[in-house]
Parts: sequence; structure tokens; C-alpha cells
Amino acid sequence: MFDSSLLHRAEAVLARARAKGLRIAVAESCTGGLLAGLLTEIPGSSDVFERGFVTYSNAAKEELLGVPQATIAAFGAVSRQTAAAMAEGVVERTPADISASVTGVAGPGGGSPQKPVGHVQFAAARRGGETIGAAQEFGDIGRGPIRMAAVAFALSLIERQLDSV
Repeated sequence: MFDSSLLHRAEAVLARARAKGLRIAVAESCTGGLLAGLLTEIPGSSDVFERGFVTYSNAAKEELLGVPQATIAAFGAVSRQTAAAMAEGVVERTPADISASVTGVAGPGGGSPQKPVGHVQFAAARRGGETIGAAQEFGDIGRGPIRMAAVAFALSLIERQLDSV
């Protein structure tokens, strides 16, 4: 399912987290668990990967991660504010040290002029550290390619958080 370069990166991320004694958890919307799937594809990941949340609905974001309903109402489910609240909610509600979140428009429908198909928001939080975020415009390249590109980019944010520890 995952290409070898992505698997190699995931293996390296897990090894780095293991060496630093850190645990990782994720919160996903448009990727539907693919980031957790990538990390758990690596044998032995259970000593580093804590858990994953698939919070596809707004209610799930609110109930499981503590994303304020007011944040979603004001900025939308696909926003830097919601992505940050998702990542921070993971760290607040789990023993994980580092988290990553993904929320976006994978298509083929559901886009708008402000948030077109391929628009994805990301965040990564670190216990006792800063939350970092980013947006990517992958374009309308197809649902599967958007989701896989989002997984790869989310992994890069975990790498950045590991760099700062």
C-alpha cells in the first residue's frame, strides 16, 4: 500500500522517537487513518506509536480531541486553527509526546473557492513545546494521491518536531 521511500521515512521517524524515548499519536480527518496505518506498518512500532484518532466528523473532533465548536464554526473544519486544536488535543488527552493532525479537502467534491479540492491543513504539537502548522495545496490530483501526499507531509511535521527535541 505504501511506497518504499515512505516506509523508510516512517521507520526512521520511529527509530528517532524510540532513541529519544518519545511516543507519537495522530489525529486524522481526510486521510482516514492512513498516517496511523503507515506508522503501524513498521514492525515494532507499538513501543513508539501510542494511538491514532480518525475524527472525520466535526462532532468527533469536538468529542474526542476537545476542538472547540466555536473554532470549527468560526474557521471551519479545514483551517489552521482546527488543525492546531486537533494536534494539541491529542497531546492533552494522551500520553503521547508528539502529535500530528491532518484535515483537508480530498475531493472529488466538497471544495470551495477558499478551500479547493487538494487544500489540506496540518499541525504537529509537542508536549512542553510549540505547535507548528502548515497548509498545502496539492491541487485536484485525485482523492488517493491527495491523501497519500498529505500522509507524507504530515510525516515531515513529525520529523520537524523530533528535530526540536
